[in-house]
Amino acid sequence: MEISESQLLQGKKLTPSAITQYLNQYVIGQDEAKKTLSVAVYAHYRKLGRQRQLDVEVVKSNILLVGPTGTGKTLLCETLSRVARVPFVTANATSLAQSKYVNEEIEALLLRLLEKADGDITRAQHGIVFIDEIDKLKASGNEQQGTSGERVQHALLKIMEGASVRLGEKTFDTTNVLFICAGAFVGLENITAKNQAFGFISVGTGEDEHILNRLNTRVKPTDLFVFGLIPEFAGRLPVIANLQNLSKDQLTKIMVEPRNSIYNQFREMLRDEGVELEIEHEVFRQIAEMAFEYKVGARSLRGIFEEMLMPVLYQVPDRPEVRKVVIKSLYEEASLIVAA
Repeated sequence: MEISESQLLQGKKLTPSAITQYLNQYVIGQDEAKKTLSVAVYAHYRKLGRQRQLDVEVVKSNILLVGPTGTGKTLLCETLSRVARVPFVTANATSLAQSKYVNEEIEALLLRLLEKADGDITRAQHGIVFIDEIDKLKASGNEQQGTSGERVQHALLKIMEGASVRLGEKTFDTTNVLFICAGAFVGLENITAKNQAFGFISVGTGEDEHILNRLNTRVKPTDLFVFGLIPEFAGRLPVIANLQNLSKDQLTKIMVEPRNSIYNQFREMLRDEGVELEIEHEVFRQIAEMAFEYKVGARSLRGIFEEMLMPVLYQVPDRPEVRKVVIKSLYEEASLIVAA
């Protein structure tokens, strides 16, 4: 079942399952991460919508996405931003770490959020901030020129928890801003494997064992401490979602199934030239196999795909008689079919 953005913009439609259905139209796999993000955004909306009706204050839960490069962390959040009725901005932790003036960079980030809200301070204070490559801020004894990762973690603490920041003549309260952080965290899986803390618990049914296994595989705050995040910073990210490496089958689907898939994008491009593009399934399988060997997830798919189509895109604009392009193999030239 497909659900449109306009449907999600109706409050009654904004349920976790509806958000997940929308994400499914653009992001392949990562079902658990989708559910985690959907529930967090749903809770964020509900908190803001019923803030004055609740007798108990609902505290926000910032999110940490952990997964290898090219598994869809950024894409998930970019797609999520399209259904969020609140302002959404992204930042790169590496850029923050390279700046000598990290507090000014953070203020600039909040200013961008305010700009996305068209200057409406109330809307901006209910926005979402996505910070990528957060694992690059791990504490290190080799501090180089600029701001170290540990210092950036300390600088982010206050705004992630909730603080008043002076932005010109306005005061920006970050208490209700939802922060989603993400990183590859290379090597964290080895730390997690050594710290399975619940192995001594006796379980009965198969369902109980399933729950225990899920708790064991979950990234724990202590794992993040060992990796290099300071305890205070890790504590500001209570919700942690793991993203898995993409299989060859998933890489194949990524090129074909999403609404804005690579295949659909280039079909539309050639359609503007009056040309139909037909690529057989075997070609996508071959591209997926090559991308899988590169070990950077979906990041390499577009490069291989564009390299394959480059000769076609070079020729077609100068050949108005061509009406169809058929590609049967990644390793064979495309067939250009002219009008009868």
